[in-house]
Amino acid sequence: MVQRSNGSGRSATGTRPRQDGSRAERGSAASPRPRTGQRGPELQAYGTIARLPIGLDESVCKESAEALNQQLADAITLRDLYKKSHWQVAGHTFYQLHLLFDKHYAEQVELVDLLAERIQILGGISLAMGADVAEETRIERPPRGREEVPVQISRLLEAHELILRHAREAAGAADESGDDGTNDLLVSNVVRTNEMQVWFLAEHLVDAPVVDADEE
Repeated sequence: MVQRSNGSGRSATGTRPRQDGSRAERGSAASPRPRTGQRGPELQAYGTIARLPIGLDESVCKESAEALNQQLADAITLRDLYKKSHWQVAGHTFYQLHLLFDKHYAEQVELVDLLAERIQILGGISLAMGADVAEETRIERPPRGREEVPVQISRLLEAHELILRHAREAAGAADESGDDGTNDLLVSNVVRTNEMQVWFLAEHLVDAPVVDADEE
């Protein structure tokens, strides 16, 4: 039997279509069963801009979103590098570094969220999955095993410097294009947080005497 639609989403026989292709009788109760296994097309492709009315040209939004996605990939990688160091740190400085690494990890988590949300505000699509981040980050991948504390800290410092260099470049570009929100995020949050973390890390690599002071 051919079922005709009456324009209301129901067929002329009084049934309404379900997502699984079956039909429900008019007035039937909704099913409490979860509709699992659903798939569909992407709402927006990565690298495109769905511009919001925020007073910025699409070209500006696209440029800023691309720069921020690079920052995001590196921030996620640095975040995870801190957690790796937190778990694997060893030696007589274990306690303080175990806590410091986790504190820095939490601060990077906040930066990751701010970066991702700014990308979405600009109408872009933020990186999210680990495999995609691994393809985009410029931070060197560490070995799976445990490394000595000076090596751990050196890796973290190198990652911070890479992020800071790019953040300043991106902040300058955002300032020139009038993207004040992106400029403020990069300067007030990314640069200042990473600089502070560099200070706390670098002091652990100073070769200062622990017990006896050097005599002149």
